[in-house]
Amino acid sequence: MSIPTLEEFAEMLDKAIENIPERFIRSLTGGFNLEENKKRDGDYYIMGEYIEDGFLGCFIMFYYGSFKALLADEPLPVWEEEIIDTVLHELQHHLESMAGRDDLAQKEMEELARALRRGN
Repeated sequence: MSIPTLEEFAEMLDKAIENIPERFIRSLTGGFNLEENKKRDGDYYIMGEYIEDGFLGCFIMFYYGSFKALLADEPLPVWEEEIIDTVLHELQHHLESMAGRDDLAQKEMEELARALRRGN
């Protein structure tokens, strides 16, 4: 299986982002960004993250290296689906932040607690 290059990954990401209606990203002042490296939090790869920074504003970061580490043996359609899922996930964080909500973060913490209790 061929791993997409960083440039090919960027094209897939652009394709996933290009049809998002403006109203959903209006306050995303730093836009969408791509980092070549992977990011980990303990045993978990971070595919993307929503960042709120007092200086840089609100933006979404995607980690190509994390996708590469997790999807190396997968066909392109799996990569495309994971990119879309990650875009939607991070946009949900953004929209919840704009609405003063934190439902997704709470759900993630519950999933983490279950994983830790299972020892996974």
